[in-house]
Amino acid sequence: MNRREFNLLLSATVGATAFMGKAAVAQEQGETLTALIQPEPPILNLGINQQTPTGVVGGKMYEGLLSYARDLTPQPLLADSWEISEDGLTYTFKLVQNAKWHDGQPFTSADVVFSCKQLLPETHPRARAVFDRCASIEAPDDFTVVFKLKSPFPAFIMAFETASAPILPRHQLEGKDFKKEGAELPPIGTGPFKLNEWVKGSHIHLTAVEDYYRPDQPKLKEIFYRVVPDAASRAVALEQGEAQLAQWQDIEPFDVERLSSLDHLDITTDGYEYFSPMVWIELNCRKPPMNDKRFRQALTHLIDRDFVRDRIFFGLANSATGPISSSMRFYDKDVKTYEPSVEKATALLDEMGLKPGADGNRVSLKFTMVPAGEVWTRIAEYIRQSFSQAGIAVELQSNDLAGWVSAVSNGDFDISGNQLYQNGDPALGVARTYISSNIRKGVMFSNTSGYSNPKVDELFEAAAVELDQAKRQALYTEVQQLLVEEMPVLWLCEQKYPTIYDNRLKDVVTSSTGVNANFGTTHFEA
Repeated sequence: MNRREFNLLLSATVGATAFMGKAAVAQEQGETLTALIQPEPPILNLGINQQTPTGVVGGKMYEGLLSYARDLTPQPLLADSWEISEDGLTYTFKLVQNAKWHDGQPFTSADVVFSCKQLLPETHPRARAVFDRCASIEAPDDFTVVFKLKSPFPAFIMAFETASAPILPRHQLEGKDFKKEGAELPPIGTGPFKLNEWVKGSHIHLTAVEDYYRPDQPKLKEIFYRVVPDAASRAVALEQGEAQLAQWQDIEPFDVERLSSLDHLDITTDGYEYFSPMVWIELNCRKPPMNDKRFRQALTHLIDRDFVRDRIFFGLANSATGPISSSMRFYDKDVKTYEPSVEKATALLDEMGLKPGADGNRVSLKFTMVPAGEVWTRIAEYIRQSFSQAGIAVELQSNDLAGWVSAVSNGDFDISGNQLYQNGDPALGVARTYISSNIRKGVMFSNTSGYSNPKVDELFEAAAVELDQAKRQALYTEVQQLLVEEMPVLWLCEQKYPTIYDNRLKDVVTSSTGVNANFGTTHFEA
């Protein structure tokens, strides 16, 4: 495709010209940020929906009690300070006293209790698992919240970032059907930006909150999030300066190096430390032959993780070694390794009695493809090619996002792709994929592979409640070694997402949640 065709695609983007003229004028004054967003968020209420696009946009309007530095140290947000009792059972948060909701109502501890005790346990799977560990959640005064736990849970302090535990307004949502009415009501948060306009298929326009509780914030006056479905058009928007920010999967990996070499653009892969996204091949461990660890080990020998890193992700990843990302606490690299080896794979398959048939195939599997861009298509094609070397036929099945979610969450698949965030602590973002109690039909991003091992359950639970850090490490080391032996999923890589931005834009990444943070200090250099 040549430059003229690129420009035609850009011009054809729905609604692009409807607001770019206004944005460009304001941009000269350094007050307007135009960012890309793809796919478009289904809704903007972070308490109801936690998909990545909702987190990016919603993170400017809603806030949690804490943010986290890039080394995952907790930082103040709606909580000014906090204390943890010596026995690890009581967490006391002192709240900011001058925050307001976007409709002018004061923010108080009653909103925190409502969010954590009523709303989030009903609407937010991750938050439900965390707050189910609470014996009580109480507010002794308007600016203090006390969480008392049933048993120690040291990961609790990592559970309060905005997407993990957004605080929502009690006065707007109490007594409502959270999932239905909450999704329909306008977003009202405490963040530095509020919703001005959402033209579906075109753009989301946020404007600065004039009396935001942190002095001299926000620096920007407005943010336009452009919805641009075509990958080539998104690249051109950055290239020509019509957008100043792209994040997550906005830009295809093969285009990143070219764009980052342009004089007016910078790139960073910082700011995703809290999420530490892990990419893997999902296996339905309920079904033969996936229920035999020898088969899963054989598949692992057929994958060259370095090839995936270099040729599919174009270096924007680290090769994975196991269930915990190397950017996370409690990671241990000393686990069993599986070198790419067709010979070792076929030996395991022979041992299982899976002999080649007349067509040369030992078994046929259906790959339910992830409908999330070209990278996932290339992963599926690579798996089909690699598995065929040992006589494993793979049929690729295309579907839309709803179809993929339904198939994987209900166990109606053989193999698929998946990616999960690790959320700052293995007890929050890792254990959920492997513990038996989280096999929940119809619930995405749970233990969708159906893997079950009582020893794994025991180790994860013991690590979750252990206060001694050295003992926690020993428990997590043991569970990593066990899972790498069992291979319930086939870990591919630890993805590094590129944030590409106009080099006049400053304070883009200031925390471990990067572009999902509230952008209160983000600004253009004068």
